[in-house]
Amino acid sequence: MDPIGFDTHDHAHCIADGIAAAEEHCRTAGVQMTPVRRRVLEILLERHRAMGAYEILDILRDEGLGSQPPVAYRALDFLARQGFVHRIERLNAFVACAHPGEDHAPAFLICRTCDRVAEAPSDARKGRLGEAARQAGFKIERAVVEAVGLCPDCQREGRS
Repeated sequence: MDPIGFDTHDHAHCIADGIAAAEEHCRTAGVQMTPVRRRVLEILLERHRAMGAYEILDILRDEGLGSQPPVAYRALDFLARQGFVHRIERLNAFVACAHPGEDHAPAFLICRTCDRVAEAPSDARKGRLGEAARQAGFKIERAVVEAVGLCPDCQREGRS
């Protein structure tokens, strides 16, 4: 799994692929991809950065898809449960999953200037954390790894 988020790529293609993967998963799992859920996923795929629920709600409101916070929170909750989005704890925000349908435990590389997020491979059950957990008799079920720094674009532009 390669990091995604800071690389130049065919953006229209990744949006289309993300939506197609989500719709196929929903058909297979027997869950419903409502218009609001689909639009929330599209918004996150379009932006390629972490977004808070209220920022997403502002867009939904402007598009006539809902104006109450539960609209955005319910859609985000569904998308997270299905593995289409990840919650970025540090920012209290969400980002579209770069590898939908894959069983993975990503680490998030967060640009502190522009809030773009890259998803990189990580497995907390391995490495030093995994070893410390094993020595303590602890079984890691979920770990959130978030690194904060500057993305390549912000470094080039001298933002700090």
